[in-house]
Amino acid sequence: MINIEKKEQIGKEDLPKYLFHQGTNYRAYDYMGAHFCQKDGVDGVVFRTWAPNADSVSIVGDFNGWDKNANFMQRITDGGIYEGFVAGLKRFDTYKFAVTHAKKTVMKADPYAFHAETPSGTASKIYDLDNYQWGDADFMKSKSTPYDKPVNIYEVNLASWKRHEDDTYYSYRELASELVDYVVNMGYTHVEFMPISEYPFDGSWGYQVTGYYAVTSRFGTPEDFMFLVDSFHRKGISVIVDWVPAHFPKDEHGLYEFDGTPCYENQGWDRKEHKSWGTRIFDWGRNEVQSFLISNAIFMFDKYHIDGLRVDAVASMLYLDYDRKPGEWIPNENGGNYNLQAIAFLQKLNTVVFGTFPSALMIAEESTAFPLITKPVDIGGLGFNFKWNMGWMNDVLSYMQCDPYFRSGNHNKMTFSMYYAFSENYILPISHDEVVHGKKSLLDKMPGDIPEKFANLRTFMAYMFAHPGKKLNFMGNEFGQFKEWAFAEGLEFFMLQYDLHNKLHEFNKFLNKTYKENPALYEIEDSWDGFKWISADERDNNIISFERIDKKGRKIAVIMNFSGNDYKQYRLGLDKGTYQMILNTDDKKFGGSGVVKVKTYKTAKKTAHFRENSVLLHLPKFTAFYLLKKD
Repeated sequence: MINIEKKEQIGKEDLPKYLFHQGTNYRAYDYMGAHFCQKDGVDGVVFRTWAPNADSVSIVGDFNGWDKNANFMQRITDGGIYEGFVAGLKRFDTYKFAVTHAKKTVMKADPYAFHAETPSGTASKIYDLDNYQWGDADFMKSKSTPYDKPVNIYEVNLASWKRHEDDTYYSYRELASELVDYVVNMGYTHVEFMPISEYPFDGSWGYQVTGYYAVTSRFGTPEDFMFLVDSFHRKGISVIVDWVPAHFPKDEHGLYEFDGTPCYENQGWDRKEHKSWGTRIFDWGRNEVQSFLISNAIFMFDKYHIDGLRVDAVASMLYLDYDRKPGEWIPNENGGNYNLQAIAFLQKLNTVVFGTFPSALMIAEESTAFPLITKPVDIGGLGFNFKWNMGWMNDVLSYMQCDPYFRSGNHNKMTFSMYYAFSENYILPISHDEVVHGKKSLLDKMPGDIPEKFANLRTFMAYMFAHPGKKLNFMGNEFGQFKEWAFAEGLEFFMLQYDLHNKLHEFNKFLNKTYKENPALYEIEDSWDGFKWISADERDNNIISFERIDKKGRKIAVIMNFSGNDYKQYRLGLDKGTYQMILNTDDKKFGGSGVVKVKTYKTAKKTAHFRENSVLLHLPKFTAFYLLKKD
């Protein structure tokens, strides 16, 4: 690793330059970009950028009237690093690089800038990141990879969790005041932010990045964002950030053809662009791009203390024919459709991240059956430690949207995931993508009248939290927002004044607590040792039942009735013993009917589900029970 002193001596950084061009400078942000320094005893800022095919590069800003001829940079490597010094600059001064190629000059934001103008401004700003006093030392020391721990993620879009009455954003510090306490009080273990690196277009939700090293100034300064992360850590909440190494937009001030030619993007005609997205694809095989992206991942852990990266659109990286028709892509050297450069990049990325931050979360959003996503690199895996289970999500939401009359014909959608549940380390995601673009909100996906929609949702949530895999839910799902998520406005928290919404909110809070307090629901998620079917094939009844088991052998029996039928005498086969009802989704306090009041069940010696003992249950429609074995 590289340790560049803050007070630099210009022209003495041979190792960082060499490693950068080798694709192994994993803290390139300490060298590239803009840094306060001294030159010949004069305070100022040294600027460095990479523009291999540029004819010239100069530094422009308010300090020189944006004159491209005032501060030319010197090309200091054959590989295209340019360097320049400007005296007397201070924090928040704005600047860009004037990059000239073939007599055309384009004003480019600094790819390594730590701060940027608030959109619609596009300039970079001078900023140093070493002044914040962190208060999360105890949290940072206690971190470990949560394979056998509860992971319950609250996914948040910072621009639309809440808005002020005048429709302005909450700042990072205001979010630290309200969002942190909300997440803690609801019982989540992790928070996940949709992308927070600078982006120009609000409608991209942050997934089209122009400033990878600059947290968006929409909500404040880099130190304000540090305060937000620090505030979560002080309350014991881990922070995950969405990260976008797959593609970038074609805004002129961004990475797009940075030196006048494809530079950060792949140069191949078939690999340069996502046409349907209107974005450019990174050249993951180019050394300097590897230094840029891997350093950016390290940067988020290093400078912002984040605990994990959810890597966006991994499937689009892995396949040469992703979103391409025959004739629009060239096979790899083996004749296949895998992008071998992307695979090698992801393996390198994860190797470096875990070598530097062993307790990091590296989560792949990957929607195909590509093998070994969460397996170690040394056995051919990609090296992530978790993967979103998109197949589970598609199947179960399809089932839940069925009218109960037709659910029997779709029963396998609720059971099929157990065929592959232990092939990867999964997170079960009900994310932002499922509640936009006409897909309806999570509550509104549910069939039936209003009370039945709520009952269906409670039962689905109980199923999700009992199913093997870590959990992720998008903001607004927890109180049943009827309206689809809208990025340009806040959530409808006023719905909490209505009884069913308020009780759903309380239900999710209770479910989160139940999940965290019962190791059987999270400890063993990589083998059948933690899961056992009771009944998987009652399609005609729309009933599913199984047991979850912890490392000490303690069991929770889970039964779900997804039908519109009230089963007043349903016999559930269980091991001999006494069982306590720890969750009843039909409880009156959650908005249910409250007809089942029994709290403790003792098995009788009557055969059911191939077991010698059983309990007799009243199982209302659209209801789930958790039964904890007490002896």
